[in-house]
Amino acid sequence: MPLPPGTHAFGPGNGALAVRTRRTGAAAKAGHDLVIDVTAWQAMLEVGEQTSIVLDADATSLRVREGTGGMQALGDDDKASIQETIDDEVLMRQGIGFRSTAVQTVADGGRIGVQGELTLVGKTCPIAFDLELDEHGKLRGNAVVKQTDWGITPYSTLFGALKVADEVEVVFDGRLPA
Repeated sequence: MPLPPGTHAFGPGNGALAVRTRRTGAAAKAGHDLVIDVTAWQAMLEVGEQTSIVLDADATSLRVREGTGGMQALGDDDKASIQETIDDEVLMRQGIGFRSTAVQTVADGGRIGVQGELTLVGKTCPIAFDLELDEHGKLRGNAVVKQTDWGITPYSTLFGALKVADEVEVVFDGRLPA
């Protein structure tokens, strides 16, 4: 299905934006792989002579949805502590933004190659990823973000024996209006 022309708005009402983390280190068994939802965000997909994508997200809106692995279940206090760490130490309450520099539709129109600039903690770096559009109007994609490229030190504890992997996955899942 090719992208229909026009302006397509996305947000929590018709899409989901999440971050997936993995754990590493000698004590990785003690930690959790996390799925963190971004609960306040908006994106615009402009399809026309020039196709572009713009996304803005509130860095303080990240909420832990689930934690897998670990020696014990992740409780509400753990989730609140993780949220506080993300706000104060990782993203430092600074906005998140993405601006495309090139959007190319591949042959059948179902795969879209995106290049652009992602801003995290005040630093802007290039990033590229693909989006897939299916015949039902579902638009999906993911991008790998290497935290250290943006000057972010991946969270660690237990004297570095348990840490979040440097590469996190950002996952988008949305639906075009019918």
